Amino acid sequence: MLRFRSLANTLACLCLAVVFTGCESSSDPSSSTAPAGGGSNDSLRIAVIPKGTSHEFWKSVHFGAKQAAQEIGNVEIIWRGPVVESDTGSQIEVVKSMITLQVDGVALAPNQKGGLVDVVEEAISEDIPVVIFDSGLDEGPEIVSYVATDNYKGGQLAATQMAEAIGAKGNVILLRYLAGSESTEQREQGFLDKIAEYTDITVVSSDQRGGENATKAKEKVDQLLQIHGENLAGIFAVCEPNANGALEALRNAGVNNKVKLIAFDPSDALIEGLGDGSCSGIVLQDPVEMGYQAVMTLAGAIKGEQAESFISTGESVATPDNMNDEEIQGLLKPEIIE
Repeated sequence: MLRFRSLANTLACLCLAVVFTGCESSSDPSSSTAPAGGGSNDSLRIAVIPKGTSHEFWKSVHFGAKQAAQEIGNVEIIWRGPVVESDTGSQIEVVKSMITLQVDGVALAPNQKGGLVDVVEEAISEDIPVVIFDSGLDEGPEIVSYVATDNYKGGQLAATQMAEAIGAKGNVILLRYLAGSESTEQREQGFLDKIAEYTDITVVSSDQRGGENATKAKEKVDQLLQIHGENLAGIFAVCEPNANGALEALRNAGVNNKVKLIAFDPSDALIEGLGDGSCSGIVLQDPVEMGYQAVMTLAGAIKGEQAESFISTGESVATPDNMNDEEIQGLLKPEIIE
């Protein structure tokens, strides 16, 4: 009997060893960042979950998150998110997987302001603090903080730049993004409220959506140019993929120097457009600062520090005149993690 128990105990230990070894080997080095010397009992695992992972903006957020982790020390960043920004189901599953992993905190950029409420509530109920960044969440969950651009102000800046570009006179289009994206909805409202102050500017279309990628946005702008192109003075596209698609459509139609484009967030094509007159302004965020502040705020909360309910990471406008200024260059071409 004693010999049987001894054998059973040995087998149990071997099974536990296999389980723990399997857990350790399942981590994906491409989606996590652990500082040198990590792995002690005091180390923190913070999940940073963007709306998507394909656009340059999110790669800069990742860079900022990694900067914060290295500055704090002994912090592991688990970077995961859906490839496509409209894939709310996948983003929910990522948050759920982080709850299962029992991470120490979650920094989340919800791609749907209502769709992520329940899973955020679930995380908080499991004593996992949550910081929301980039785009807001519907009321309900007691989050630590909201770290973001003042997107309403960003929309106002876009309207002011549009008015300057078209001489405060003419027909303009607001190209919307996806329904339920709080950040872009704020930009859209800020633009409409501010542009209404210019009595000689008429918004001829404000209900059309460019979708989550440049191809869909180009197709939508192609259609709008067929309807409004003859008397159109400008287009405001509220995010990078929409602006890239709009720029391509304007160039293909040969009106890229006639119809003034105001963009939100930079890309190589849009920066080139600033230089050749195809783009009259780009509203800029600071994605590196956003990722940095989201992780710093979350780590502080885990340690018991109080946080402001809203932390602004700033907004500005790049124009053909200021695009070579050092500060603007840093925002036009922020650091990224490939």
